[in-house]
Amino acid sequence: MTVVDDRIAMADANTKRLDEWFERLERMPVPEGFRVEIVEGNVHMTPQRDTDWQIIRRIVRAVEDRFGMDAKIFSDVRIDFPGHENGFCPDVALLSASAVKDDEGRWRHEDVEFVAEVISRGTAANDYGPKKTAYALAEVPVYLIADPYQGKCRLYLSPKGDDYGIETKVAFGDDVDLTDTVVGLTLETDDFPRD
Repeated sequence: MTVVDDRIAMADANTKRLDEWFERLERMPVPEGFRVEIVEGNVHMTPQRDTDWQIIRRIVRAVEDRFGMDAKIFSDVRIDFPGHENGFCPDVALLSASAVKDDEGRWRHEDVEFVAEVISRGTAANDYGPKKTAYALAEVPVYLIADPYQGKCRLYLSPKGDDYGIETKVAFGDDVDLTDTVVGLTLETDDFPRD
């Protein structure tokens, strides 16, 4: 078995524990406007700010314009990823057209083609660290981070093991070239708000 196979098997083994955690979290009084996800076995609750939503909405609209309204594009929907107890709710996730839910009714990380995360002060360490590692292990071909604090996007391509082989930095206001990826579009960032 390879390291990737071991991590994927570990993710599968932790699904039942993640189910228990999410069931408990659903019964808790989580404040409206907060997103809950589990990263490396730790529960993270972060508020969704209007800056985040404006960027997320612009990314979703660009992807919908490219793939149509019937494309499998999700925001804040649980997808379990490789690693120790990783139940993520990506800001934007594009799944392959052939994606189907598993026997438990969940989307599979193997079908994720694109993920975008928008940085919040409380999530930056996760998005640049364990989530990036998990997305690489899951072989998500395109991972985009939009950081309104730095006014930059970081684009990660070519997953290899637990990291990406290519990293590109793009300032807000410049276009993110995704034309040679599975996403196949140019993402304009002129209107991405900054914090």
